[in-house]
Amino acid sequence: MSLAAILLRRILWIIPVALGVVTITFFTARVFTGDPTELYAPPEATTELIAQIRQELGLGDSLAVQFLRYLGDLLQFDLGRSFSTGNDVMTDLSNRLPATLELGILGLGLALLVGIPAGVIAAVNRERWPDFLLRWVTLTGMALPQFWIGLVLLLVFFVNLQWLPGPVGRLPLGVSPPPTVTGFMLVDTLLAGDPRKFWQALTALILPALTLAITTLAPVARVTRSAMVEALQSDYVRTAFAMGHPRRVVWFRYCLRNALLPVVTLVGGIAGFIFGGAVLLEAIFGWPGVGQYALQAIQQSDFAALQGFVIYASMLYVLVFLAVDILYIFIDPRMRTQASSRR
Repeated sequence: MSLAAILLRRILWIIPVALGVVTITFFTARVFTGDPTELYAPPEATTELIAQIRQELGLGDSLAVQFLRYLGDLLQFDLGRSFSTGNDVMTDLSNRLPATLELGILGLGLALLVGIPAGVIAAVNRERWPDFLLRWVTLTGMALPQFWIGLVLLLVFFVNLQWLPGPVGRLPLGVSPPPTVTGFMLVDTLLAGDPRKFWQALTALILPALTLAITTLAPVARVTRSAMVEALQSDYVRTAFAMGHPRRVVWFRYCLRNALLPVVTLVGGIAGFIFGGAVLLEAIFGWPGVGQYALQAIQQSDFAALQGFVIYASMLYVLVFLAVDILYIFIDPRMRTQASSRR
């Protein structure tokens, strides 16, 4: 079986998964959320007016008809219209997605940049002080809630020291954003040639990105350490040392490559969570991302927006783990052999 056939089979599995996600999301949103007509109808509304509002919102038909109409809209990339904002849900998500991506890329990048080397150092110094220090850091990072870490950082660096801005979003209040080119504030401020706004956007990113990095670094470092300890005890590592290879070559060229498989799986799940919108984190820092959009949809019983967010987040997870499967094939040649043998 060729590599293209393996990838095609992986991609085709997205179709039944996507249909299942859409079906569950649609009926759950209709059954368990409040009636959105209550948000639009005045207290003295008559039965005729409520019926008219329901018809305008597309809620007058049966659930089966609404579901088929919704599937037809999805095929045209139409997620419906938000009851609270009045905009297309796809437009709302597209406008907020760059903020979530910018925060997620910076936070996850910091976590990987620190977590993977820290896991390697702890593994090669097993049962010594670097290992004990990493264990304490990872246990602390995994035990403390993300929102608590964010609140503590705000208390220290914004309230007490006043070194960094508070939870006001991507730019200080009253500062107009640069012309939108990419949607990434750091990039757009540079393209606009405005270093002052670039610095303001960067300082606004520090606390939420640091919160995200602290909570993400802990599991990454822990899994990297465990996988590296197992790899260091393998026969091929002892053979490499016996052949006179330098330690760093054995650690990073041989051990780390095999240890990356569980790390890639973990990072895939973390990336899905982050890019799907870290709801509490964005709410704490006033970050205008898709997570905050989902929270507002829940508070206002806006099931059109909530449906759109759930479908977006679910499909993001599917695509992330599809990318993980593809990375597995390239990282581990045994995956290609196993896939070919199933033919």
